[in-house]
Amino acid sequence: MSISAKTIPDFVSVLASKAAVPGGGGASALVGAVGTALGNMVGSLTVGKKKYAGVEPEIIKLKEECDKLQKEFLALIDKDAEDFEPLSKAYGLPANTDAEKAEKAKIMEKCLKDACATPFEIMKKCTEAIKICEQFAEKGSKLAVSDAGVGVIFCKAALDGASLNVFINTKASGDRAWADKMNAEANALIEKYGALADKVFANVKSQLKN
Repeated sequence: MSISAKTIPDFVSVLASKAAVPGGGGASALVGAVGTALGNMVGSLTVGKKKYAGVEPEIIKLKEECDKLQKEFLALIDKDAEDFEPLSKAYGLPANTDAEKAEKAKIMEKCLKDACATPFEIMKKCTEAIKICEQFAEKGSKLAVSDAGVGVIFCKAALDGASLNVFINTKASGDRAWADKMNAEANALIEKYGALADKVFANVKSQLKN
């Protein structure tokens, strides 16, 4: 059974164990899927309402994008685990001789880059989800605006969480040019879309104040 197909109790149980996977990357992908689904729910509660007939075509399109994103997030849970397992094994390779050290370093470098790719992809998916939640918060049913706020802040949490899985791999890499490039790209996403998520959340919160 794939990790993403586990029941919620089973996923949480294995996440709490000493098993190598799932870890922070897979958990971030799950949180991203939940955040996206919350935005999608706002869309579901908007479609078919006369009050929102003018934006219904846009909402339907956003919902289709959410359906796709949710599936991609769930697939990334399994992809993250698939990419991390070789790295966890590489850490245990012998390094007693110069030849062994060189071989381990070579294998480690490839595994670090592979393990970095999926959390970075999760980050990019989170930016898409944050933009969609922004639209649901602006155009969706006001009766469900709180869910758009929860969705966007979940997506921000997933963005930040996935970034740490990027940074832990770039920190260990000996290829500093690659690591610096990845760090810069990840930080740019955090700066731009973290700020957007905060803005959307603040706007939602302001609507709910008495």
